[in-house]
Amino acid sequence: QVQLVESGGGLVQAGGSLRLSCAASGRTFSNYDMGWFRQAPGKEREFVAAIRWSGGSPVYADSVKGRFTMSRDNSKKTVYLQMNSLKPEDAAVYYCAADYYFPKYRSRDEIGNRQKYDYWGQGTQVTVSS
Repeated sequence: QVQLVESGGGLVQAGGSLRLSCAASGRTFSNYDMGWFRQAPGKEREFVAAIRWSGGSPVYADSVKGRFTMSRDNSKKTVYLQMNSLKPEDAAVYYCAADYYFPKYRSRDEIGNRQKYDYWGQGTQVTVSS
């Protein structure tokens, strides 16, 4: 089992940057696929980015590709989401999610599916002013 704690949210002007962190508990963090999702008021929770337990290139939603960068540091049991060139439409509560998937490989569609993740953090608010 794993517990997730997000941090780094806040208020930023459009065009600015924020770096979100998600710290995980548990001994087998390196065996988890990790994802970032977001939910704006009145909208469904949507996929933002994900990285497989095996590392490699992260997967991004088209809406954030080229602006957001996800990374993981297994030694710190932490994943990050660097968000640049923020837009008002990026404002949402951002959630970190985890799913134990070692040693299997998840397709792009699967890794972006929030229903595949068993563990969720409490979320961190990102507000972007125009």
